Amino acid sequence: MSDDLKITGRIIRNEKDEIIVKRGTYWNIEVFDIRWYSNDKPSRKGIRLNKEEAEKLYEILRREFE
Repeated sequence: MSDDLKITGRIIRNEKDEIIVKRGTYWNIEVFDIRWYSNDKPSRKGIRLNKEEAEKLYEILRREFE
């Protein structure tokens, strides 16, 4: 199994909770991982998308913020 994810962004909610966005390769598939962390530990609350799925999510969010 290949797991080469690097942090590309953070959204801090408070002193212990944040969302961490990672991008990289997982099982030889380019993925984006968006996950809640509490006290620097990942939670099960999150989503992992392949590149095609992430592009569709981006288009939806972009449309909603126009």
